[in-house]
Amino acid sequence: MVLHLLLICSIASAAPVAKRMVDMTYTFDETTLNYPGMKKFDITTLVNGTTDQGFWLRYEEFSVGIHVGTHMDAPAHFSKNGITIDEIPVSRLIAPAAVIDITAKAELDPDAEATVEDLLRWESVTGQSLNETILLLRCGWGKKWGDQEAFFGTSDNDPNNLHFPGLAPDAARWMVENRNILGIGTETLSFDNGPSVNKDVHQILLGHGLFGIENIANMDKIPIYGATLYVMPMKIGDASGAPTRIVATFPEIMFDYSTVSTAKDTESCYTI
Repeated sequence: MVLHLLLICSIASAAPVAKRMVDMTYTFDETTLNYPGMKKFDITTLVNGTTDQGFWLRYEEFSVGIHVGTHMDAPAHFSKNGITIDEIPVSRLIAPAAVIDITAKAELDPDAEATVEDLLRWESVTGQSLNETILLLRCGWGKKWGDQEAFFGTSDNDPNNLHFPGLAPDAARWMVENRNILGIGTETLSFDNGPSVNKDVHQILLGHGLFGIENIANMDKIPIYGATLYVMPMKIGDASGAPTRIVATFPEIMFDYSTVSTAKDTESCYTI
C-alpha cells in the first residue's frame, strides 16, 4: 500500500496539473443591467455584408457608461488623487481569489454586509492570509442577473431604493489597516450595500489605492480558496473605470482518493 501511494504521488507530482477555467464576465448587450443614471450599452452595426470588392466585412460601433456591466472601478472613481484605470499596474491584476461567502446571511437580509468576523473566518477555515489577494463577495446575487427588479431589489429605477448585499464599512477599514489586499469584487451593482448613501466602502478602499470590480458572473463556480484571477480592464486613458474581462483558473482533482483509507498521506501530492 505504501509503495502504491508513493507511486501515485510521484505520478501526480510529475504530471501537468489540469486547470479548470471560469469566465466571470457578463456579455455586454442590450440586456446588460446598468446602475441607475448610467448610460446603457448600445451597439450599432455600420457594415455587415459583401463589399463592392467582393469580400465579406462587418464592423460596429458601441457606446456605454464606464461603470456598467462587469467593470472595474479605479481608485480615481472615489479619490481625487487616485490613479486612473490605465495606471493600475498589471502585477495587481493577476492574483489569488479570496471568496467570502455571505449567501446565507443575504438570503435572510438582502442588505446584509460582510463583516470583519467573516474575513477572519475565511482565514481560519483556509489557513491562508488575505494579504495579496483579490477579495470577492459571494452572496448568491448572480442568480438574479437578467431580472432587474430582483437584482436591484426594487421595482423602480430609483438609486435611493436599492437593496443588495455589500461589505460593511468597518470591515473595509479593517482591511486597509490590517491587510494588504489588492482589490475587491462583488456579484452585485456595488460593493457598498444597496441602501448605502455615502458609499463609505468605496471611499475607504478606493481612497487607499484598491480597485473594485462589480457585476461579476459565475462566482458560485469557483472555490473559496485556490483560484487565480486574471482581471483585464479595457485600458482607457485617464478614466475612472472600464469594462473588464475576468477569468479564474484553479486546479482539477487528478486522482480520486476517496477510497484510500490513508488519504492524509496523499494530501501533499496535490493542491485544491
